[in-house]
Amino acid sequence: MKRVKRYQIVALLAVAAAAPAVVAAIQPTLQGAWPGELPLLQATHQGNAQAETNPGAMSYANHCAMCHGDHRQGNPAASIPSLINVGQKLTAAQVAQIVHNGRGRMPPFGSLPDQEVQAIAAWLTKAQTSTTASPVAGAAAAASSAQPEQSAAAQVGGALFQQNCAFCHGRDAEGGEEGPDLTRSKLVLTDASGEKISTVIHEGRAGTRMPAFNLSAAETQDIIAFLHARILAAASQQGKRRGVDVSDLQTGNVDEGKAYFNGVGGCSKCHSPTGDLAGVASRYEGLQLEERMLYPRNAKSTVTVTLASGEKVTGTLAYQDEFTIGLVDKSGQYHSWDTSRIHYSVDSPVDAHVELFSKYTDADIHNLMAYIQTLH
Repeated sequence: MKRVKRYQIVALLAVAAAAPAVVAAIQPTLQGAWPGELPLLQATHQGNAQAETNPGAMSYANHCAMCHGDHRQGNPAASIPSLINVGQKLTAAQVAQIVHNGRGRMPPFGSLPDQEVQAIAAWLTKAQTSTTASPVAGAAAAASSAQPEQSAAAQVGGALFQQNCAFCHGRDAEGGEEGPDLTRSKLVLTDASGEKISTVIHEGRAGTRMPAFNLSAAETQDIIAFLHARILAAASQQGKRRGVDVSDLQTGNVDEGKAYFNGVGGCSKCHSPTGDLAGVASRYEGLQLEERMLYPRNAKSTVTVTLASGEKVTGTLAYQDEFTIGLVDKSGQYHSWDTSRIHYSVDSPVDAHVELFSKYTDADIHNLMAYIQTLH
């Protein structure tokens, strides 16, 4: 089933709140929600009275959370601002005016009663970063009742994680469309003191999409506490499959995989277990390793250009279309030519992997993976 977006689920639930009979009709769609998210979404729109008795929080959940998030975290990717600590920037009167009149892409809510607008403004300007201020905090606690209880630091860290990290790593730190599952991360699992996690947060990860974050030491420790709590929670989900385990990809024969690597697979023509692949199984594991084995991302292509004079220029392919070819030479200088005036050849390492797709058998992939996993 095609995975629906979170805002689609929330919108469907909003409709369902006005017409309960719709719930049965959309149930198959709701089954596409993230694990653990559906109970929270249902609780947000169907159980706010139990989750949060503050009228401002209840109104926020009904009218604002769909865009600004259950925890007021916003959505930078969609240019929707965070409302966390908005009281440090705006007064309650200013917030109420924005709710009434709208601002930019935000529509006006002129039909809301003044009393309800004032309640939203008062709650937003008083609410701080603690997840207990969230209108779904009670629902989250109920949904997580079977999991280990989080400390106060982990709860605060959870709010910070939603604001800064959840867009990539998922709201439960169990992986998103881009970021890996941090409850399975070797670095996170082995970093009891949090020093390694802190380094990654503050410095980012070169060569990846993980940026550096300018967070205080206290905020970093709260996020670390949240990650450790998520590891315990994930471990408590016995019998529930959360993805592909490393052991699922260890079913092949190492010797046959090595023979395929050096023989019919042709892998040894470009790769060396003691050269470019040395230690690859220490840097990647499980599904991440298999994905790189089958289709390596960001693999650089080499281009050789032969000029009219016969001179050859070789470098990393930087640009190519129907009319122009561009490369960066070993000194870092960029060159480009009109393709009608030169001859060129491109060596694309990814192409060899793509050509194997139609040749692989299941046994080939399992065996090759078993061998690659020995290259520590």
